[in-house]
Amino acid sequence: MPKDPPYSLIVVGAGAAGCFAALEASRDSEGAVLLVDAGARPLNKVRISGGGRCNVTHACFAPRDLTENYPRGGRELRGPFHKFQPRDTITWFASRGVELKAEPDGRMFPTTDTSQTIIDCFLQNLENQKVPLHLRQRIRSLQRDVDGFFILERDQEAPLKTKHCLLAPGSLASSPLRDSLKTLGHTLTETVPSLFTFRIDDPELHALAGVSVSEATVAVPGFARKQSGPVLITHWGLSGPAVLKMSAWAARYLHGKDYHFICTVRWIPDNPEDIRQKLQEQRKNHPRRRVQADCPFALPRRLWEYLCRRANLEDCPWSQLPAKSAKQLITDLSGQPFSVKGKSTFKEEFVTCGGVNLREVDFRTMESRRCQNLFFAGECLDIDGVTGGFNFQAAWTTGYLAGQTLRTRLEREAVDLRE
Repeated sequence: MPKDPPYSLIVVGAGAAGCFAALEASRDSEGAVLLVDAGARPLNKVRISGGGRCNVTHACFAPRDLTENYPRGGRELRGPFHKFQPRDTITWFASRGVELKAEPDGRMFPTTDTSQTIIDCFLQNLENQKVPLHLRQRIRSLQRDVDGFFILERDQEAPLKTKHCLLAPGSLASSPLRDSLKTLGHTLTETVPSLFTFRIDDPELHALAGVSVSEATVAVPGFARKQSGPVLITHWGLSGPAVLKMSAWAARYLHGKDYHFICTVRWIPDNPEDIRQKLQEQRKNHPRRRVQADCPFALPRRLWEYLCRRANLEDCPWSQLPAKSAKQLITDLSGQPFSVKGKSTFKEEFVTCGGVNLREVDFRTMESRRCQNLFFAGECLDIDGVTGGFNFQAAWTTGYLAGQTLRTRLEREAVDLRE
């Protein structure tokens, strides 16, 4: 068994939430906090986020609006976002020498356009605040002894012992801590993938890889919520913000379908009647032009040609537009159906929904309602956001609240010991 605890707090997980929480908790408690991680490198998701640029947060500063970007956890995050939101994230990083910039779509990145800036910021501040970071430390179980201390069993080294424990290990999908959390009184919501792209077996569609449509709408029959925004055609199917948002909101529904389902893409905002009228106008005003070479809509040329081939209009002039072909164009433009045969991870940015049941966590402090002195932050909670920096913001916010609570508690306990 371990000897007397050398640390008042152990943070499990050196990702975004864990590092943030460790820094907040340790600001006035030098030597009291230990940060451990199972991996060989900390902050891996930060490293690959945003294509290596790190999408730190989103320029959305109203808590109510911010919560609309969380398929799960939005209601619980409303209060926390009043305490720490993207404006506070910007200030937090700026105070540590990292400036952020907003892009037209609201995503925010470091001005250096490299995730290494964010990683260096965390590592330097952990060093400054004398927070030890122990890597390759896989915690296989978490128990509580008769004195109320947490015992963290490791794979190859002696157990660790601490009075306070903050869990921020990322997704619990394959975590060895699942059984421990259940033993400590927690229930876990099933963990399933979120933020993924759609695999579609259509060689003609694959040939359009790289084509992007800015104002598309994605729907899944049987699921009420639609998603609008850019859609990107890839060499395996469909991606882009609208598809990723749909994958997040419908994560559990699509998991239940084993990722075999029909989705429809509305390529333009026009309704079917407006589309029909534009086709008639083209037929009247430009009878000699070839349909395939004369697109009346704001669509990429290659996509229009593909739609014309589907409607058998390769060499047809507008004057001879068949009613059957016109109907096919109207159908495809206003909601082309695709048979999805699986999913693909989005740029290795694997996100899951599911985890610790949110009813069992106090969102004023991030402390467990089932086990005193146990805290949570980040993706281990049943919280997930759409793409655009929202998942990192949830990590910063929950890490901040947990860290602040623990900082106050550690300070109070240190005073009690001195007295």
